[in-house]
Amino acid sequence: MLLWLVAALTAGTLAPPGPVGTTGRQGDFTTAAREFGVPESVLLGVSYLESRWDANGGRPSVAGGYGPMHLVDARAAAPSGPLHPQGDARGDDSRPMGPLPEIRPEPSAERRAPADTLRQAGRLAGLAPDTLRRDPAANIRAGAALLASYQAAPSSDPADWYAAVARYSGADDQAAGRAFADEVYAVLREGASRVTDDGFTVRLDPQPGLRPEDAGEPAGTGALRGSDASQGPAAPPPAAGGAECPPTLSCEWMPAAYERFGKRKNRDYGNHDRMIQARPIDYIVIHDTEGSYAGVPSMVRNPRYVSWHYTIRSADGHVAQHVPTRDIAWHSGNWDVNSRSIGIEHEGYLAKGTWYTEAMYRSSAALVKYLAARYRIPIDRAHILGHDNVPGSTPKSVAGMHEDPGPYWDWAHYFELMGHPLTPPRNTSGSSVIIRPAYTVNLAYFNGCAATDSSRRCAPRGASTVWLRTAPNPDAPLVTDRGKHRGRPATYSVYDHSARASTGQRYAVAGRQGDWTAIWYLGQRAWFYNPASNPSAVAARGPLVTPIRRNVKVYGRAYPERSAYRGTRPERLVPLQYRISPGQLYALGDTFTGTHISADSFDPARHVITRGRLRYHQIQLGHRVMFVKADDVRVIR
Repeated sequence: MLLWLVAALTAGTLAPPGPVGTTGRQGDFTTAAREFGVPESVLLGVSYLESRWDANGGRPSVAGGYGPMHLVDARAAAPSGPLHPQGDARGDDSRPMGPLPEIRPEPSAERRAPADTLRQAGRLAGLAPDTLRRDPAANIRAGAALLASYQAAPSSDPADWYAAVARYSGADDQAAGRAFADEVYAVLREGASRVTDDGFTVRLDPQPGLRPEDAGEPAGTGALRGSDASQGPAAPPPAAGGAECPPTLSCEWMPAAYERFGKRKNRDYGNHDRMIQARPIDYIVIHDTEGSYAGVPSMVRNPRYVSWHYTIRSADGHVAQHVPTRDIAWHSGNWDVNSRSIGIEHEGYLAKGTWYTEAMYRSSAALVKYLAARYRIPIDRAHILGHDNVPGSTPKSVAGMHEDPGPYWDWAHYFELMGHPLTPPRNTSGSSVIIRPAYTVNLAYFNGCAATDSSRRCAPRGASTVWLRTAPNPDAPLVTDRGKHRGRPATYSVYDHSARASTGQRYAVAGRQGDWTAIWYLGQRAWFYNPASNPSAVAARGPLVTPIRRNVKVYGRAYPERSAYRGTRPERLVPLQYRISPGQLYALGDTFTGTHISADSFDPARHVITRGRLRYHQIQLGHRVMFVKADDVRVIR
């Protein structure tokens, strides 16, 4: 081994180790960059956009990418579909959807399988695939070899590596590759520093004046996959002329079906509702697909299935828009929320051991920031919701509401990318707290990640949620959710949010005892561990509401009063199972008058928007937001 090393150094095929003192993950990048002639900053930038330099415990992303360099094992990529099974995603009493069809991916989806860069990189570096999956240093070395193989001519100037970086993305079209490379170079200009999920400090110094040399189409790619003219003409774009995205993103228009399919002329249609009148848009709802991006076209193009506005691809952050934002997609299981929201799916799983890539986080953050500015949506956790924060619309729908994107979605990082970090100003004190555990070290216990054994413990990994208990004691039972479990105890299942609070959510403080803090949650005190040495929440200010009478009703929809409806059947205002009483306090997220959109006809000219006078407060009642009538509570500023 020593003779081989001496010979390699003499021949110049292996660079000497990095500077003395450069160790750990940072040293791995330094050594690999020197060995393969890649500028260290470029190698760090590519890895950051793929994984933020994390090892992710040797688990693959949904695209099948392993390690800090996201080397893709095509065999480990998520299957093409179907996406997560939906209940009645439309969530409208007046027009229940019924059972959904089983969707098979289009044949073309199978042809777009990801390239197997894990084995390609392994051959270049002389390393076995299993080593690249489990050894971060080997993964970085092989990733450097792969990146160097894409470079047309040796160069120490980071600006010369744009085309190679674009090709490294694995994007199936030139625009997506360019968008990935643009984000990498944005990281190089900004710089970055963080502690990885396995405890290493890594730093990329900013290069503010760096502007890449755009060499056109990434070298050696030829006609990139997906650009074949034989696929037929492009689908018609939204009325605005192209996908509704910020110019920095790679976006395509992949339209959802809007077709009749049954005997009832105006009611058998799908899979969204077109709008002529302007609708209020108060929320952006974050989902994960529970399947691969390759299966998306088959689903959105089936009028009997459901719909959402956008999908974001894991490997490179590419965005597809399916429904114009002015129209109503069927995505959240609650018609009131659907009619006032935009739904974004992210390629990934909430619990199957995969992870969300940085490229996807950054594309999603840029898209949400753009949409929030366009529709004047506040960028906070009262308006940027997970599907797991959407309330059931009626008592019978509460238990079946979805739980994505799950506890492994890094809300704190997501809001940082949008320029709205979930940390209040210094010296803030108040009667509420914002949940904010340190994601990488918050190794919360969950079970149910293994499809074959629901009781098996999930592998330890960072999470964005905290457990809530009936007393300030780690052995105390979890709090109960009468709507989710009908009085039975909550579970530790990764799919069960009924006794958890999530990063960014604000709750009223209900008590403190030692290292424990209580919040008001579903009509009860709920305790979570919050030591000063490693806090799980930060002090916050904000308006609260408290009931002015006992057993105040809570609703999953904010519909108008009955007398407001004209030309359409009034909707019943059905309360949920929960009640709140004086002495309890809940964070106020928004106040508005009730609206309802009657959209049960293929002809959008027949849709009716009813605007009432009945005022509601949106509150953080449990893990999900819910609504109370303004006349039933008092606001405390």
